Amino acid sequence: MELEQRVADLERRLAALENTHRTAPQPDASDFWALNGLKERLAELGATDGGVLFTGAVRLPTGERYEWQYGALTDDLMEDDWTRAAEPFAALGHPVRLRLLREILGGRRTAAELAELDEVGTTGQIYHHLRQLSAAGWLHTTTRGRYEVPPVRVVPLLVALTTARN
Repeated sequence: MELEQRVADLERRLAALENTHRTAPQPDASDFWALNGLKERLAELGATDGGVLFTGAVRLPTGERYEWQYGALTDDLMEDDWTRAAEPFAALGHPVRLRLLREILGGRRTAAELAELDEVGTTGQIYHHLRQLSAAGWLHTTTRGRYEVPPVRVVPLLVALTTARN
């Protein structure tokens, strides 16, 4: 089992190194198909103040695939209670929690597997971080103490990380 985990870790690291040289395609003026589709949909809805859309189709290092999209009208967003977003954002505001989420998406799913990592703290600290992420909706537990990012949160998590890039 230890050998399998080490091979999985090496494969994940190799994939990360290979991905450092790739960049996302940069759209030109004629390539805003998602934006154009959103504008058409907003016009159909009569949403004169606009809206936002985020979407993604991802395959994780574990082989799991997620396709998801979500849209919201500007009016609804401006009228919403933004303070409800504080807890989910705060949960993402700790480097160890972000590391734990990345590792969980990468296949380490139990507290014991996470405790083997360097620089994530003691088992008690790990459980504290896992509880914070769970309370904010970024994680939930499955059978036998395995953690996972809920399917409806995978793409939003990656979107949130994308917004934090320079």
